[in-house]
Amino acid sequence: MPYLTKEKISNVFAQYGGAATNTGSTEGQIALITERINSISAHLQQNKKDFSTHRGLMQMVGKRKRLLTYLSKHNLQGYRALIEKLGIRK
Repeated sequence: MPYLTKEKISNVFAQYGGAATNTGSTEGQIALITERINSISAHLQQNKKDFSTHRGLMQMVGKRKRLLTYLSKHNLQGYRALIEKLGIRK
């Protein structure tokens, strides 16, 4: 069973991206990647030797970092609100 169903994805985009169909919004993409990162991190807690999944996790973290950098340059208030909502960058 996939850990991200279509309903869950549309809920993430509705909550962070403004509308469920607004899949191109930077905020929605960051929130979706964060959901995936949290899910894969939980998987890696139990499967410490799953190195290929670890590599995929590192790629997702890098992609999220690039998107956050873009968002901070173009919409600083939105960036601050998003990291507060998602609990990133303590």
